[in-house]
Amino acid sequence: MMTRRHFIAGSAGLALASTTAKAGYDGTWFDISLAQWSLNKAFWSGEKDKLRFAQIARDEFGITAIEYVNQFYQDGFSDKTVAELARVSREEGVRNVLIMCDREGRLGDPDAAARTKAVDNHVKWIEAARALGCHAIRVNAASEGAFDEQMQLAADGLRRLSEIGDTYGINVIVENHGGLSSNGAWLAAVMRTVDHPRCGTLPDFGNFVINRDTGEDYDAYLGTKQLMPFARGVSAKTFNFDADGNESGLDYPRLMEIVRAAGYRGHVGIEWEGDSLDEPAGIMATRKLLERMGGRV
Repeated sequence: MMTRRHFIAGSAGLALASTTAKAGYDGTWFDISLAQWSLNKAFWSGEKDKLRFAQIARDEFGITAIEYVNQFYQDGFSDKTVAELARVSREEGVRNVLIMCDREGRLGDPDAAARTKAVDNHVKWIEAARALGCHAIRVNAASEGAFDEQMQLAADGLRRLSEIGDTYGINVIVENHGGLSSNGAWLAAVMRTVDHPRCGTLPDFGNFVINRDTGEDYDAYLGTKQLMPFARGVSAKTFNFDADGNESGLDYPRLMEIVRAAGYRGHVGIEWEGDSLDEPAGIMATRKLLERMGGRV
């Protein structure tokens, strides 16, 4: 069940050409969006204006659908911030897809009061998502304890937040984002336990890392397949590209075939996280790869 990303990479390169030929993509079948984290260095440094993200996505990358990251707006966050983001995106003709939420507490915290506080902390982002016209916020299912205990705790927090999201018409979707959340079987079981129409997943191809310190990974292809029945978004994470424009550590044709076969037809977000290219080049390389897989901007 568990493997190393670099072990996967060893065989992926050999299979890419033949898998592409077998995939049989005819035309486009999903939309490409841009995750703000792809430009995290530029936004953290102030090189790029976080309030102009929609304009940057359209003007610099030709992408008209975006995924915000709440971390860039937490300091001094206000209704005025949301209004400006809405104005810029509206004037640029860019669709706001979702808000990725971090640093707001553990929705599966073993302490009941802390878990409730985490739920409450996410409400402002649900409100912002509705104001921006997003369909979802992306959250984490962080917890602590035994396998089954964490499942119940995370399900409790997610269920409560999903019930709140439902009153706003906003989905609450969970990314495989470290710990047990990167275990596809565990997160799928959490979804079944939550059992709420507003709660789903956001499979991230490159984030099936359970423990970075020990190198404990989960099989990315198995995990993606397990999470796709609940998917309300997909994150196309990339790290490195070979000379032919393929992601050298992940078999993208295989991954995207899993996504297509699950019946998913929504947005697939570019999330460049490598160091081999600068951020703009990494984004464009990922865009070209997704277009080859059947994506449209």
